[in-house]
Amino acid sequence: MNVPLWLKKLVGENKANLRTVNSQKMDNYLNKHNLNTVCVEAKCPNRGECFKHGDATFMILGSICTRGCKFCAVDKSAKPLPPSANEPNKIAEAVKKWDIKYVVLTSPTRDDLADGGATHFASTIKAIKQSNPDTKIEPLIPDLLGDIEALKIILQAKPEVLAHNIETVPNLYKSVRNGANYHRSLKILAETKKISPKTITKSGIMLGLGEQDKELKQTIKDLAEIKCDLLTLGQYLAPSKDHNLVKNYPSPQDYKKWEKYALSVGIKAVLAGPLVRSSYLAGNLYNKVIKGMGR
Repeated sequence: MNVPLWLKKLVGENKANLRTVNSQKMDNYLNKHNLNTVCVEAKCPNRGECFKHGDATFMILGSICTRGCKFCAVDKSAKPLPPSANEPNKIAEAVKKWDIKYVVLTSPTRDDLADGGATHFASTIKAIKQSNPDTKIEPLIPDLLGDIEALKIILQAKPEVLAHNIETVPNLYKSVRNGANYHRSLKILAETKKISPKTITKSGIMLGLGEQDKELKQTIKDLAEIKCDLLTLGQYLAPSKDHNLVKNYPSPQDYKKWEKYALSVGIKAVLAGPLVRSSYLAGNLYNKVIKGMGR
């Protein structure tokens, strides 16, 4: 399916930002210190804009995923390496160097690790907090195979937000999220609220994979019913011809419609748009919900 001209223009504008001085400085720093970002590994269309402003979403626990999701560009072709013991401190140093006030941490899915990487997430959160006490932290975690004890390890490190993406409607899980389970993902978010009621929860949905309006409404309702606070909605863009095909391109007006609907059923703050990704303007969305909560 042909990409609309208006969307090509948006992507092109973001790519142009990669040529800015600050973007190149950020890129050089990450390469020099051997730090992974989901911006690069997942071929995020907003990388230029974020790097230009000295922002990045760090990918801990390596760059090799143990799952076979057909929407994602993260490498799945090799065996992951063990977690790097000095990575938490390296991430903390990078946050301080770039004066990042709101940091998002993510990882590939690590089903090979007994706790899914939870201990490493917790260590990284603690290291950042120790050297950057005013920085807010949002771990965007995999489903941990539904291990609630592993989830508790991450929550005990006291992140401000716990994010886990539902990604798509349940009917498409088999073709889109190989190895994942819709209800298991909902459970991770629901249990977060039970374990740590004050922790803000967040999820994200990709559009354009063939979901029907009725299915999308129900998925948003499901998130609202488990008291998910924040939601992102963005256009799925196929990383290659070997990935899931794009079935349609919702218009900017469609995103406004879905944002309005999500707010109407109880989601507290929504960021919706063609190039919106899980960590895009994450600090802004956090501040919006905090203001609404009166904290």
